[in-house]
Amino acid sequence: MSTVFARLKEVASPRSGLGCMNLSHAYGSPVPEAEALRALDAAFDMGYRHFDTATLYGKTANERLVGKALAGKRDQVLLASKGGMAFDPELGRKVVDGRPETLRRQCEASLRRLGTDHLDLYYLHRLDRRVPIEESVGALGRLVEEGKIRGIGLSEVSAATLRRARAEHPVAAVQSEYSLWTRNPEIALLEACRETYTALVAFSPLGRGFLTGTVRDPARLEESDMRRHMPRFSAENYPRNLSLLEDFMAVASELDVTPGQLALAWLTAQGDDVIPIPGSRSVDHMRENLGAESLRLDTATITRLNAMMTPDQVAGARYSEAQQADIDTEEFG
Repeated sequence: MSTVFARLKEVASPRSGLGCMNLSHAYGSPVPEAEALRALDAAFDMGYRHFDTATLYGKTANERLVGKALAGKRDQVLLASKGGMAFDPELGRKVVDGRPETLRRQCEASLRRLGTDHLDLYYLHRLDRRVPIEESVGALGRLVEEGKIRGIGLSEVSAATLRRARAEHPVAAVQSEYSLWTRNPEIALLEACRETYTALVAFSPLGRGFLTGTVRDPARLEESDMRRHMPRFSAENYPRNLSLLEDFMAVASELDVTPGQLALAWLTAQGDDVIPIPGSRSVDHMRENLGAESLRLDTATITRLNAMMTPDQVAGARYSEAQQADIDTEEFG
């Protein structure tokens, strides 16, 4: 695995990281700052050492939040952020921009917001189809040479894009959605990561809350919650998806674990190079997720789970057409 993630062992970290996005972005109203800081402090105290944020999240507010929370703790954590996708206040929308000058400017701004002189991992948040991946990665490679970042990451890219990027510069990690009900990395990306000794950092490992069994009616989510606009959570598709949960919940009950813990245990069983970064707005859920660290599934249970929520059974695409336009990953036909 990448030397970047050897740092997790140095800081005696659990395997799972913490996705910080939920505190500021995408899942309804942002958590008030004082409450969010308490949650991040609690996460550190309970053992989290890998913290993941991005320029986009909360229109840069999430980076400032994480920077405040980790002040005085920087040498004890693996800190990751992302650039190449940011909110443009003049246009009033997010913009994907992978030009070298943009990546440098955004990375340096992230360092200031996070209160650090370097990032352990810096991702190209989305592939900019107008810019050859070699140019974007080359720019990130120069930031590595300058010591501003320790490792390069890519997010939501295909196996082909990873191979092109890797020819330009070593890639420490690819971040992609991966869970029992989203298995797109298994098409080609996971194999490509292993060819290049690249870690797969799995975001939304709990299926955006679906696999916890707590999202019973998406219509009750806040209007600003991004899931309300995702096909799998639509009024047409969600009841069909809920029916897939019954057998999964039964296995969790048999093992006397929560559904979320079972979902994380299934994911880590896919290989030591798969690193989940579940996000949560709840301290209790952060603690529950860490409880999956000690859960080991036997072969029979893994085989049983593998037969559930297969791509042909899941109703609806991962993203809407507008959201999918920025995604480079392989999709099931």
